[in-house]
Amino acid sequence: MMGKIPKAGKSFKGCVEYCVLKNDAEILDANGVRIDQVAHITSDFNMQRKMRPSLGQAVGHIALNWSPEDAPKLTDELMVNIAKEYLQKMNITDTQVLMIRHHDTKHPHLHLIYNRVDNQGKPISDAYQRWKNVKASKALTLKYSFHMGEGKAKVNRPQLKGADKVKYELRDKIKAILPKVISMDELQKQLGKQGIGMMYKYKSGTAEVQGVSFTKGKYQFKGSEIDRSLSYGKMIKVIADRMQAQQGQSQKEKKEQPKSLADHLREVIESTYLKSEPETHYLWEQPEINYLQSESQVNYMNKILPDPFLPEIHISDDVDDEAIHGRNRQRKGQAHTNRR
Repeated sequence: MMGKIPKAGKSFKGCVEYCVLKNDAEILDANGVRIDQVAHITSDFNMQRKMRPSLGQAVGHIALNWSPEDAPKLTDELMVNIAKEYLQKMNITDTQVLMIRHHDTKHPHLHLIYNRVDNQGKPISDAYQRWKNVKASKALTLKYSFHMGEGKAKVNRPQLKGADKVKYELRDKIKAILPKVISMDELQKQLGKQGIGMMYKYKSGTAEVQGVSFTKGKYQFKGSEIDRSLSYGKMIKVIADRMQAQQGQSQKEKKEQPKSLADHLREVIESTYLKSEPETHYLWEQPEINYLQSESQVNYMNKILPDPFLPEIHISDDVDDEAIHGRNRQRKGQAHTNRR
């Protein structure tokens, strides 16, 4: 079950004639008005509205709609009782009300006409009616176990008019294009080709985007008003998630792609012939030998010249010979001649 609330009107005559004079229309209940003639109904509504002449749009109109699945259990009495509960939840009380049932569609529906000037001459507020309507409709649907709609996909588009018709057109087109774009700029360009405008709402004094609205003709709707999934934040997330998923899929396909013959040959060559080994240097592998400290010179020389007949050599012999005999040596004194 869901209530549909058109904009408040000025003419009781037009609203009453539309609801009452339609084929197969049935007046199920009335409060504060006579129902014998359309003229009397209109006159009674207009009489009470004169108590508040400053209220121009005094005509209240709501249509309660049920799913075709609920038709078998919807008796006239049940529809009237549900309508009265609905009006209570909407704070529409102590005023004139007319309830008319129509049979021109597959889904059962009931029209409620009420006077926005109550029996005390006070105006009945229509503020936040759309939000109150959603809350009241959902509560009654759960209470009476009515069929719960599965979103907006099954809404009968041809029956829509005015703002509702444009709203659903925007919804369908945006949802069709959104999965194909990679950025909000591209979405704006694609919608522009179909005559749909797109505007951003910015945080005061900054370039931070807070929301998005869509326009067509004279109508303008916030993205979240068209559909909750079309708010700025949710659309950004949809685009980002899809791009990430595409990147992950492309990487996965690249890994799973079978190797070519050239790739196999390259791997064999690299593993067989081009396998690198750690570089060694000949100096690193030589043991460090300290000839003078690790062992005596004699032992070292003996290792080099192991011949037992070689005389034993001592450095001290040379040193002593130089010390004893060196000072006794005399140089031959010869004059230096220039042989040039």
